[in-house]
Amino acid sequence: RSTINPPGECYANFAEVCAPYYEKLGYRVERIVAEGHPDHSAKHPRINLLARMEGTAPPSDKVPCVHFNGHLDVVPVGAGWTRDPFGGEISGGKLYGRGTADMKAGLAASIYAIEAIRRAGIALPGAVEQSATVDEESGGFAGVAYLAEHGYLNPNRQQHVIITEPHGVDRVCSGHRGVYWFDVVMHGHIAHGSMPFNGVNAVDQMTVFLNAVNEKLRPKLAALVTKMPVAPEAARHATLNINSIFAGQQLDQRQTPCVPDRCTAVFDRRFLLEEDLDDIKREFAKLLAETGLPHEIRDRMIVMPTFTPTDSPVSSAVAGAIQQVCGKPAKFTASPGTYDQKHFVRIAKVNDCISYGPGIIELAHQPDEYVSLDDLETSAKVMALATLHLMGV
Repeated sequence: RSTINPPGECYANFAEVCAPYYEKLGYRVERIVAEGHPDHSAKHPRINLLARMEGTAPPSDKVPCVHFNGHLDVVPVGAGWTRDPFGGEISGGKLYGRGTADMKAGLAASIYAIEAIRRAGIALPGAVEQSATVDEESGGFAGVAYLAEHGYLNPNRQQHVIITEPHGVDRVCSGHRGVYWFDVVMHGHIAHGSMPFNGVNAVDQMTVFLNAVNEKLRPKLAALVTKMPVAPEAARHATLNINSIFAGQQLDQRQTPCVPDRCTAVFDRRFLLEEDLDDIKREFAKLLAETGLPHEIRDRMIVMPTFTPTDSPVSSAVAGAIQQVCGKPAKFTASPGTYDQKHFVRIAKVNDCISYGPGIIELAHQPDEYVSLDDLETSAKVMALATLHLMGV
């Protein structure tokens, strides 16, 4: 069933189906509800699953715990589909549907990786955890962040984390760029639409600022390049997107003749590991001040860049498994957008964290999204071998 976010549909249904399945495979399952979080409600409950299978070694041996994480929410369907977005159609060796690549396939691959080890009769000395968390597509604040803030994720419990996002079966994703989301509000003066000269149109005010952004800021951003192996290569530059602009009266309401006295634009600034957030904020403040127009800035979300060294234990284990399964060296990459690694590293303080999973990142959020069944099998093999390596088996 659809787990579209927003608003967060069918999360409870997902838990009802998957929790018993984890238990059947030998996991102890906790259903963790994000009580008190503003996005949690009776209509759309935020329910996270945390499944743990203990290892055979005594705690005194200090064998590490390997934690696999995947998000259960998917983005809205959108237009342009030629197949049922929730039909689960298999054709030409591909499984089609919204969320197949991003990232239900990753959840499935990690489950079957550990199940393959069990069926092979190999006893794992350390614990394995599987988490299926909510709301990654909207920031992960009722999901991984909530688990970290409430002590379910911490370096004493988990030592190595693999987030099964769709970065490709031969790639290890070591981190992501930073995010500065903010609103710019330009103020005008309301007047009758037939006499606009008696008012100040806030849309015109915003246009002045946007022109300044295009003329003065965008060339600077294009010149900034990170040393992180961000893919695609164009995303190695700092980027800026205007997510939305709103002014005047709601479009679905009957209109009256008024000069808009307020215009809001939502900016999405992706910044690099080498940049300083305070400098970025000062740059926007200076640009706005130079317009001489009344305005305000409101922060929405800040995510700092993160990057796990390519020679860390989990990086080395996954890269070695890719070499063994795929017969070629692993490629190290970084994501242009953020994912839940930010919460594992910044809040939970579990630093040995990377992303690896089946699927093609460019297909994420696209119509006719799919995952290759061969890639699903390959990634499960890689995850299984990486787990054995991390536990010294």
